[in-house]
Amino acid sequence: QVQLVESGGGLVQAGGSLRLSCAASGRTFSRYAIGWFRQAPGKEREFVAAIGWSGLSTYYADSVKGRFTISRDNAKNTVYLQMNSLKVEDTAVYYCAGGRYGRASSDYEYWGQGTQVIVSS
Repeated sequence: QVQLVESGGGLVQAGGSLRLSCAASGRTFSRYAIGWFRQAPGKEREFVAAIGWSGLSTYYADSVKGRFTISRDNAKNTVYLQMNSLKVEDTAVYYCAGGRYGRASSDYEYWGQGTQVIVSS
């Protein structure tokens, strides 16, 4: 089993940057793909980015491609989401999830509690 804890959220102005971290417990962390999802108020949860177990495969939603970068350090049991050129519409609670490599919520069985990102204009 894997437990996930997100951190790094906060308030930032449009055009700024944040780096989210997803720290995992459990010796099997490196076996799992990790995805980032987000949910804005009144909206459904949506896929943001995913990274395969080795870190060699990554996939991004079109809305964040070229602005966000996902990476992982299996030695530290941590996955990162570097978010640059943030837009107001990036405001949401961001969740990391562990499971199989994909863009659907159903691909992931372990979820963190979320970290809030607010982008002001």
